[in-house]
Amino acid sequence: MSRADPATHADAQLQRWCDEEARVRQRMQPDPGLARLDQLAGLDGLAQMQAMLDGELPPPPIALTLDFLLIEVAKGKAVFQGKPQFRHYNPLGTVHGGWFATLLDSALGCAVHTTLEPGSGYTTLEFKVNLVRALTDKVPLVRAIGEVTHRGRQVATSEARLLGHDGKLYAHASTTCLIFEQRQG
Repeated sequence: MSRADPATHADAQLQRWCDEEARVRQRMQPDPGLARLDQLAGLDGLAQMQAMLDGELPPPPIALTLDFLLIEVAKGKAVFQGKPQFRHYNPLGTVHGGWFATLLDSALGCAVHTTLEPGSGYTTLEFKVNLVRALTDKVPLVRAIGEVTHRGRQVATSEARLLGHDGKLYAHASTTCLIFEQRQG
C-alpha cells in the first residue's frame, strides 16, 4: 500500500460527503421552521425525520444558525453533517465546544426520535460530551453519527461520535432521554 492511499481515500470520502449533502439540500425545504401538529399526526418518529429529509417538513432553525444539516436517518440512527466556520470560533482560536455539543446533541436526540411511536415525545435528561481534538475551519466537514444503545418504555440512551472525512475522531457523547406520551391540545 502506498503512502498516498489514506489521503486518496480521505479525498474520495470528502467528495462523497459533499455529493450527499448536495442531494439532501436539493430535497429539503430551503427555509427553516417548525412542523405543524396536523403535519405530524399519525407519523412515528422515523417517518417525521424522513419527511424532513424529503422536504415535506422544514428543517429546524438551529441547523441554519450553526451550519449543519440532517444527512441520514434509520431506525435508531441519525447522522448530521456540519461545516466548521470561523464564526464558530472561541477566543482561543478553535471551534467552540458548544458547536461540537449542538451537533452531537442533535445526532443523539434524533437517533432516539427515530424510535418514537406516533403521539410520543422525548426530552433530554442527561448529556455528556468528550472533546478529544481541536476543530478549526480548515476541516472541511464533520459528521455526528448517533445511534441508540438502549430503548426502553420510558428511557432511551444513545451514543454519538463526531468524525472528520479522514476518520479522525473530534468528540464523542452520550445521552439519556425520557420518553413520554404527548398531550393533545
